[in-house]
Amino acid sequence: MRTLPLLSGLAAALLVVSAAGLAIGYAPLPLTGVIAGVFGNGDPLTVAVVREIRLPRLLLGIEVGAALGIAGAALQGLLRNPLAEPGLIGVSASAGLGAVIAFYFGFAALSPYALPAMAMAGALVATGIVLAVAARDGHGNGGSLTLILAGIALSSLAIALTSLAMNLAPNPYAVTEMLLWLMGSLKDRTPADALTAFPFILAGGGLLLATGRGLDALALGEDAARSLGIDLARLRLAVVGGSAAAVGASVAVSGSISFVGLVVPHLLRPLVGHEPGRLLLPSALGGAVLVTLADLASRLIPTAQEVMLGVLTALVGAPFFLVLILRVRREAW
Repeated sequence: MRTLPLLSGLAAALLVVSAAGLAIGYAPLPLTGVIAGVFGNGDPLTVAVVREIRLPRLLLGIEVGAALGIAGAALQGLLRNPLAEPGLIGVSASAGLGAVIAFYFGFAALSPYALPAMAMAGALVATGIVLAVAARDGHGNGGSLTLILAGIALSSLAIALTSLAMNLAPNPYAVTEMLLWLMGSLKDRTPADALTAFPFILAGGGLLLATGRGLDALALGEDAARSLGIDLARLRLAVVGGSAAAVGASVAVSGSISFVGLVVPHLLRPLVGHEPGRLLLPSALGGAVLVTLADLASRLIPTAQEVMLGVLTALVGAPFFLVLILRVRREAW
């Protein structure tokens, strides 16, 4: 399948899901009223609901989904492993730890950029460790078991340190704030949250898109990539930096939302001819569609409390991951 029709289809799906996200909720609104409300026209109550509650939530869902989708595709291309994903290799948990540290020491109250900066720092450290482990692999590409074990170790350490911070938190309010980041949600977010995350996600996503040619060459092997003039050290740095910026900023505004970076690239890979570079932009759009759709579902599930977005994606993504592991094992045999 050619990339342009796929991108067009994903963009159309995102438009439909976005319209549904603005119109459907606790108080359903007519589509005409929603469109008028986006531009500040019509009933004042509708305008307030659309512009102050639903639109920021929608924009954040698109930003976070795009960040997780493209980061997952880039990491899978770099490590040449379909099981690689920001959450599975400890990046999301480490970014969450960075955000928790910002809360614990009060950095988040000093500057609106302290929270995403700390989250990106945590993501950068985790990604660097995983790359170092992969580089020491005997085959130079990091086996599935090695990556999963490294991810488990990083996630466990990050979760342990996060639990320690919660255990030593000075007041219940701080514990509540930390817990919300761990569960992941787009609820009660403001336009300022969307604006804070946008430049970091845009910069990280742009850096990852620029690695497309290098990832295509790397798919042929490291020696072939070098012969084609690819600087592997620079390529790794670009993927590490882009993933850290995109994932760190998304965690800073939404908390840990797992499995998006695993599911979306895996579903779209057969449609782009298994070329890592061509998978990046479709994964960004696909991630935006998935997170926006999941957020809409979290609002519509009839429960006393709204299901947290991170919980919902984990409930769907964990069985998918198990099926993927079994498929990879069968292909290996």
